[in-house]
Amino acid sequence: MSADLAAARAADAADPLALQREAFALPEGVVYLDGNSLGALPRATAVRVQEVVQREWGDGLIRSWNSAHWVDLPRRIGAKVAGLIGAAAHEVVCADSTSINLFKVLAAALRLQSARPQVSTAGRHIILSESGNFPTDLYVAQGVAHWLGSRHVLKLVEPSDLGAAIDDHVAVVYLTHVNFKSGAMHELASLTQRAHDAGALVLWDLSHSAGAVPVDLTSAQADFAVGCGYKYLNGGPGAPAFVYAAERHLAALSTERFAQPLAGWFGHRTPFEFVTEFTPAESIDRFTVGTPSIIALAALEVGVDTVLAAGMPALRAKSIALTDRFIARVDALCEGLKLLSPRDAERRGSQVCYSHPQAYAVTQALIERGVIGDFREPDVLRFGFAPLYLRHIDVETAATTLADVLSSGVWLAERYRLRAAVT
Repeated sequence: MSADLAAARAADAADPLALQREAFALPEGVVYLDGNSLGALPRATAVRVQEVVQREWGDGLIRSWNSAHWVDLPRRIGAKVAGLIGAAAHEVVCADSTSINLFKVLAAALRLQSARPQVSTAGRHIILSESGNFPTDLYVAQGVAHWLGSRHVLKLVEPSDLGAAIDDHVAVVYLTHVNFKSGAMHELASLTQRAHDAGALVLWDLSHSAGAVPVDLTSAQADFAVGCGYKYLNGGPGAPAFVYAAERHLAALSTERFAQPLAGWFGHRTPFEFVTEFTPAESIDRFTVGTPSIIALAALEVGVDTVLAAGMPALRAKSIALTDRFIARVDALCEGLKLLSPRDAERRGSQVCYSHPQAYAVTQALIERGVIGDFREPDVLRFGFAPLYLRHIDVETAATTLADVLSSGVWLAERYRLRAAVT
């Protein structure tokens, strides 16, 4: 047994989260390094979903909105997510998708900014983001700016230029905490403070943070945040997302009637009075719209519970250990790769990314050998490390398999170059 293999096994034997892996249904012979894109299936999810479908829906029928507390699910799960992102329970709700929530929250932030008496709003027309932000974030910003007319524009800068770009023309700073393509992590608290000093509001996308990286929105005095439920929260494909709004903004959201432009009935102050005129809820419910997806929320709650069972400090410590080990082993074993992620773990989320001229083919060759990562255009190999269910021995297997794929040239086979619909 090699020294590296022995060290990985010793680390697994001492791992305080080792038993958490048993909570997941993982395929035999697979090293799953794509939990940053779709989390693994918790064993309890199928049981819970079956209960919702057969007993609560099948037997309870419409009575289950009350008897099974379906109506409380968006707020109940939101309160659980709040514990993972440093928010108060009443500041978070689960609803809709990340893209829809981004639209709702960005539009609301821009409307609130235009009405803030304590801030000079003359000339505040810029939505500021980074050029490498996730495409859906940028598309939504473009759509919101178009919807609001010529008053607002999206400005993109390099990450290193963000601080200097935050000036009195910026209405909202709009960033993803952990970059999807590099794993680089912004300093959430300092950038939030910089924005506030300049009179801007901040909207954070926590899709690649929640459940993997400790976040404290309260201490950072963040304004708004959104995030998805299907990555590190293990809620299943297309799981509902979440919305955070700081309590200090909730009153203004209920006063500004259409600050959140999607005025659906579940966002009404009294939805079951069925009145004609819309009156916004005074709570975080203002960011709900239509009837919640109960089966999807039930699956998400199971996933969130798996993260809560482990605790964020232990998850972050293991995440750093796994990613540090992977970088060290790839350094030692592999040629032809360029590390895109920060080497400093304090600046890195729970993923490690490399560039290679034929990254897609290399990724497909790895997947065929049971190491599942993913590819991002134009040349990025992306590996996510979900500490709930990954082991140090998995890291060793992934690194040695990657080295074999690269050195053998197996990825040159034509079949690995054929693009699937989802890459």
